[in-house]
Amino acid sequence: MDAARLHEYTDDMTQALSIDDVDRPDITRSDGVVVEVEGAGWCQTDNHIVEGMWTDYVEQTLPMTLGHENAGTVVDTGEEVTLVEEGDKVICHPVMTCGKCRPCRLGEDMYCENLDFPGLTTDGGFAEELLTAERSVIKLPDGVDTTDIAPHADAGITAYHAVKKATRELNPGDHAVVVGVGGLGHIGLQCLDAMSATTITALDLKEEARDLAEELGAHHTVDPSSEDVAAEIDSITDGVGAQQVIDFVGRDETTALAPDIVAAGGDHHIVGYGGHVHEPSQSLVDGEFSYKGTLVGKYPELQELVALVDRGDVELRTSRYDLDDINTVAERLEHGEIEGRAVITP
Repeated sequence: MDAARLHEYTDDMTQALSIDDVDRPDITRSDGVVVEVEGAGWCQTDNHIVEGMWTDYVEQTLPMTLGHENAGTVVDTGEEVTLVEEGDKVICHPVMTCGKCRPCRLGEDMYCENLDFPGLTTDGGFAEELLTAERSVIKLPDGVDTTDIAPHADAGITAYHAVKKATRELNPGDHAVVVGVGGLGHIGLQCLDAMSATTITALDLKEEARDLAEELGAHHTVDPSSEDVAAEIDSITDGVGAQQVIDFVGRDETTALAPDIVAAGGDHHIVGYGGHVHEPSQSLVDGEFSYKGTLVGKYPELQELVALVDRGDVELRTSRYDLDDINTVAERLEHGEIEGRAVITP
């Protein structure tokens, strides 16, 4: 079968992956599930993997098939699998967990001590078929398109996970700021609108992204390139600041906003990454605010997100590409030329 594989780390996205002929995956475990991939989202994380940014955090053996946002049809199952059967349409939680370690027992999928991460540590879904496990698949409601929903397997669940944490701290009348209304942010904004009664302000450099934010439920928009963000948020919130900031960009310029826009006792959730946090410790003490990281999300949270999608509360903006076009996708995303999410159709 055809698979898009990373052979060496590079900053040149035009040469990111090569299309190789590889063996189809075999069921090697009793809870194994093979999925015919009908949609595999390309994520900014894939660019970072190609660049080698993850080598300090996980062990990777090249060549490796990338792709961690996957959905499709079950074509084979292990002998102990009862949750799904051949022909079922599924979305795949991005990690394969053991179910036995203490984090798993506590429901913390992303902290599993024996975790496999297709597309990051094992072969992923930029291929005709993907090997995953029963604990990772969620059967989709009738009528849900497997290609369109694929990016929710990581982008969607990550945005939802951050928003769910934020909404626990939000009351009606509070303010929340969404930084970046791109592939992640446009999902997070819809989740925030569906799950809270907060007043939402969206920040984005692009006029079309700000227009989209208003269409999706933002009450205010700010252009950081021409407006003083701190002054605008101060005005919008009557000098209180935003109780929750959800940063889908994660660059130095956006993390630096926190001391000036987060309300006392509030949180700045970092979802996008690539930058740094350089703020003096005194600023955190003075405002008693927190920076909080966001690492994908839990299996039940993906179920909850699928429910929001099925109910029509969250709409994903996608564009589709053939497997042969994968490096074009990588290059376009590197230059910020893809709106919404790009989906590969192997």
